[in-house]
Amino acid sequence: MSGYRVIGEAKNGQEAVSLFNSFPKKPDIVLMDYRMPIKNGIEATKQILKINDKSKIIFTSADNSIKQEALSIGARSFLDKPYSVTDLITEIKKIYKNLA
Repeated sequence: MSGYRVIGEAKNGQEAVSLFNSFPKKPDIVLMDYRMPIKNGIEATKQILKINDKSKIIFTSADNSIKQEALSIGARSFLDKPYSVTDLITEIKKIYKNLA
């Protein structure tokens, strides 16, 4: 996928937080879904940002009603589902461009 590498994958929000916390070098970008078992994406995002407030999170959901909440808690971007790989790459590039 355009030179990007996936370094982890979680089945639920609690696992996402644990996995993020386990990385000595934090990932450049986290792709976060909203509807997940155990802990939803909003709660997982809050916890990840407590661990590292510089984390860049792209939030995804088919539930557009949580878009403002996701962005207000610190997500850098919100992708409505369904989205294409092109849409995802565009968002990733925007985040990297803002880092420069």
